[in-house]
Amino acid sequence: MANIPDFFGSMVFDERVMKARLSAKVYHSLKQTIRRGERLDPEVADAVADAMRDWAVEKGATHFTHWFQPMTDITAEKHDSFISPAPDGGVILEFSGKELIQGEPDASSFPSGGLRATFEARGYTAWDPTSYAFLKGKTLCIPTAFCAYGGEALDQKTPLLRSMEAINKQAMRVLRLFGNESVSHVTTSVGPEQEYFLIDKSVYEKRRDLIYTGRTLFGAKPPKGQELDDHYFGAIKPRVQAYMDELNEELWKLGIYAKTEHNEVAPSQHELAPIYTTTNLATDQNQLTMEVMQKVAAKHDLVCLLHEKPFAGVNGSGKHNNWSIATDTGVNLLSPGETPHENAQFLLFLVAVVQAVDEYQELLRTAVATAGNDHRLGGNEAPPAVVSVFLGDELTAILESLETDTPYSAAEKTVVKLGVHALPRFARDMTDRNRTSPFAFTGNKFEFRMVGSSQSIATVNTILNTAVAESLRQYADELEGANNFNDALHTLIQKTITAHKRIIFNGNGYDEAWIREATEKRGLSELRTTPDCIPSLIKKKNVELLTRHGVFTENELHSRYEIMLENYSKAIMIEAETMTEMARREILPAVTAFTAETAENAGKKKALAPTLGCTYETKLVERLSGLTDCIADKTAALERAMLAVRETDESVNEAFTIRDVVLPRMAELRAVCDEAETVTASDYWPFPTYGELLFSVR
Repeated sequence: MANIPDFFGSMVFDERVMKARLSAKVYHSLKQTIRRGERLDPEVADAVADAMRDWAVEKGATHFTHWFQPMTDITAEKHDSFISPAPDGGVILEFSGKELIQGEPDASSFPSGGLRATFEARGYTAWDPTSYAFLKGKTLCIPTAFCAYGGEALDQKTPLLRSMEAINKQAMRVLRLFGNESVSHVTTSVGPEQEYFLIDKSVYEKRRDLIYTGRTLFGAKPPKGQELDDHYFGAIKPRVQAYMDELNEELWKLGIYAKTEHNEVAPSQHELAPIYTTTNLATDQNQLTMEVMQKVAAKHDLVCLLHEKPFAGVNGSGKHNNWSIATDTGVNLLSPGETPHENAQFLLFLVAVVQAVDEYQELLRTAVATAGNDHRLGGNEAPPAVVSVFLGDELTAILESLETDTPYSAAEKTVVKLGVHALPRFARDMTDRNRTSPFAFTGNKFEFRMVGSSQSIATVNTILNTAVAESLRQYADELEGANNFNDALHTLIQKTITAHKRIIFNGNGYDEAWIREATEKRGLSELRTTPDCIPSLIKKKNVELLTRHGVFTENELHSRYEIMLENYSKAIMIEAETMTEMARREILPAVTAFTAETAENAGKKKALAPTLGCTYETKLVERLSGLTDCIADKTAALERAMLAVRETDESVNEAFTIRDVVLPRMAELRAVCDEAETVTASDYWPFPTYGELLFSVR
């Protein structure tokens, strides 16, 4: 590997390239656009386009694309070459400011939730200058927003950018009240930890459930899973290390700060964590990271699985969304400092987040709701479906003292003694994260642990930014008219703690007693499944929040409501179709064939030794025959349930029918097929088992 600083960001049109290739005037204008959201001058756009084209062509690029994020959780791109006809019959390479700023892809086949009519198929992509262009192969990729013919957002980037403007506006109002005149911009930062599975390509290709749905729909529990905790943080296997090495190199070329890599809890499960960066850029980079992870895996004859629950019985994969808020002067507004009880500005921003999570807990839960994540949340491997905030003992004690107007004694941090003189002592962090908490304060940021592995982080950060912006808006409105700022600030923090302390919980989130306390005594919501969550999108309170800050229009919210229902239903119906196909075309023939051979062997054994009997074979044939009949019955029952869904007329009824009728039939079919796997000879079983899948990478 070459020297990392020499090639880091080599495939990115970043500030270093801009500064070297743009005039001082153009560079300054572009920087103002990036830092302050100022409108881009068309002449500046032309100059940037020329420089961008020259840079890309020098690196071998032949095409450009507006790279955007439709509401599919993956990215989209349409490639155009740089060539234009020359008068002499040849070609010249052109790329104008207009082509940089705006594109017009066909929007007819992207999810719209009713935002556009069929005859309004045209969509528009608009350059997002706050996210760097990059090279992918021979294509210059330009990060863009995507909207419908009528201007409505059809993507995940546009609302995110709007939410970043909203929190900047309200945070600036609050900072000015504290007398801070040096700050000109406030932004949120994110570091998304990405969990994933790696399995051998040869076994993947024999599992049509993995190919079609991303998860295994059948599979008996192997003799060994994650019981010994021997995979977590264990030595990385050479084949996996080779993959990680190449993945790091490819990500570093793209300017992505891949930092941490390790084995996760389940066999074949791993994690990649980057350094924090601006939320918009972090969102783009995480989308790109998932794509690169899968491409690099293929080069190593591996497959990278990003589904939230690819294997039953072992931990699924999440994406921990580490969120913070900072000024353009480098101050983290969620950093407590050495004396957090005396840091009024920190305490106000802290309670703003607590209030936001409490008031919009249902909206945050909805932001991570998918068919895949339903298998993971609440399963004692990930946060429960109840949203709560972990603050740790020190911050909780500080808030309690403020609420009750009692003195706070800053206790010294407990020193952890390891019992070996040669080893250092260290102070135990009083804000250390609680692994069972959905939303935990971790020193100078909040870690939202409910996001699914395959999801874009755009939506959850859009909601989080906007909810916190609303808290700050309310505070600014109240404090701007106060006669005595300090008194008003104290009263505001005090009453906010009282109103929203129900959301704070520092204990074991997996404990059933907590779930009962949360729902029955504290009045917190428990939305277990995606159909339970989706109506939250169009609740009056949530619509008012998101429209007040200009993050969504009411029509855009209703469109996302329809898209979420549609995506949920389609995902599970594809799984159900795959199950019936595998059961009829693979499992039933395999079990029937083994049954026939066992019966034939019993006959041969009886003929050779009439006096010995065939008790084992006879019982096995009876059991296998019963299982085949049961599999056939359960398959037919699933098919009837699917038919009932197709006869349902409304999308919301369809989603609940799928949850209440189709999913139980799927579970029943799986149970009997998994039992059949345990008694069918391995030579007959038609696809790789869990043991072969989970331990395929050696």
